[in-house]
Amino acid sequence: MVSGTNESAMASEIQQLSDLISSSVAALLQACKSNNTPFPNTNEPFTPQSEAFRANQVAVDATNVIAAAAIQLAQRVLPPHMSLMSIVSGHFKNAALRTALELNVTEILREAGPQGLHVNDIAKICDVDPPKLSRLLRMLALDQCYREVSPDVYANTRISSVLDSGKSVAELLEKPEDKHEGTPGFVALVEHLCGDGAKFSSQLLENLKDTKTARSDEPIHAPFNRAFNVDKPLWEWYETPEQSYRRRRFAVAMQGIAHLQPPDILDHALDWNVLPEGSIVVDVGGGLGTSSVAVARNNKHLKFVVQDLAAVCEEAETHWSKEDPEMIESGRLTFTPHDFFTPQPVTNASVFILKQILHDWADPYSAKILKALRAAAMPDTKLILIDNIVAYACHDPSTDSGSDDEYHEAPAPLLPNFGAANVMPYVVDLGMMIWLNSTERTIGQLDALLKSTGWKIIGTKRHDPPSNFYEPVIAAPI
Repeated sequence: MVSGTNESAMASEIQQLSDLISSSVAALLQACKSNNTPFPNTNEPFTPQSEAFRANQVAVDATNVIAAAAIQLAQRVLPPHMSLMSIVSGHFKNAALRTALELNVTEILREAGPQGLHVNDIAKICDVDPPKLSRLLRMLALDQCYREVSPDVYANTRISSVLDSGKSVAELLEKPEDKHEGTPGFVALVEHLCGDGAKFSSQLLENLKDTKTARSDEPIHAPFNRAFNVDKPLWEWYETPEQSYRRRRFAVAMQGIAHLQPPDILDHALDWNVLPEGSIVVDVGGGLGTSSVAVARNNKHLKFVVQDLAAVCEEAETHWSKEDPEMIESGRLTFTPHDFFTPQPVTNASVFILKQILHDWADPYSAKILKALRAAAMPDTKLILIDNIVAYACHDPSTDSGSDDEYHEAPAPLLPNFGAANVMPYVVDLGMMIWLNSTERTIGQLDALLKSTGWKIIGTKRHDPPSNFYEPVIAAPI
């Protein structure tokens, strides 16, 4: 029996959620009208231009609240067993999406046109069983990914169109191994997550219960290793000849991740102008140096040293010698082979950058990286970390001080982190666990790790969730 007080509270919550949706929809539509940026049609293909309405902060805030409130409201009003079925069905949806993705269904439907195509014709091109394919596409249509126009006739939606490689079906069938080459990378990212993620995650419980791996921080003790019976870290496995396609796909997928981040993510991390002429910035594990180059082009008074594996440095130097020869010839950009677990050779750096490095490693390994940098740091050296800061699913007391004016939690009664509308950092976090036995970190975990290695947080550039995808943290020597 539910008390009257509890009944009233529950009724109040769903009314609040409904009111949030209503007021936010009104704000969104008004913002679209005022700025002449129409809200996109769900049945039209995604284009960058269709996202123009998000340039308005009012519209962004409204869409975030609408999504979070709608999902939370559905979870509150559905019978609990139905809400659980949505979670239980995750691996089924994953399998359906992987099948559609690797059978090039989106490209087939794009070429068929908005009227759609009967599953018999789709399946003929894919060389699969039509009734089984229809069942998979219908499952995806529940989440607006594909649309059943009429019985067994399917068409793309705005969501499914994001899975379009942009290539012709003929080209994809002729050279399937080159599917992701020359693409922006998001499709490769989705295939990377769907293709192996389900296999690896199926071993997660076994990994947690096995005494050998349960509390291990070793990168060879990830669910990936158990799933494929591999005794080497993922990176080394990718380098084997048999994994050529996975390696190439992953490289393109990382470009897709980069496109999801703000292009000026490093520009605003520090006031680069205040650094003296000739100051050295070291991008540790910086890959091809794309992030450093973006900052270097706007700050010609600085020198950038990008450190990575020898082969990566050689490739990077060749690339930028063609793309921006002045930067290489002037010495403002150099590439140096370095293992970040060994002592840092640059001892006069004004700034160290660790962009998407620490999340690849559990705490003991991350601590080695940070201690090596701390030993080489000058008293005024700054350290920029860029990883996902995982927001708590409850109120974060550290936000009460008001020291970070850019970060605001969701309005009540929404979950403070915007709940399931803010899924991206949590997907990446579990991906780190499953692929690498590593982790994304909460601000509290990051603070503790830094303090244990001689650093302290002096600033963050956090954004309101769910726009909090890869955020700079600035640290200084203790």
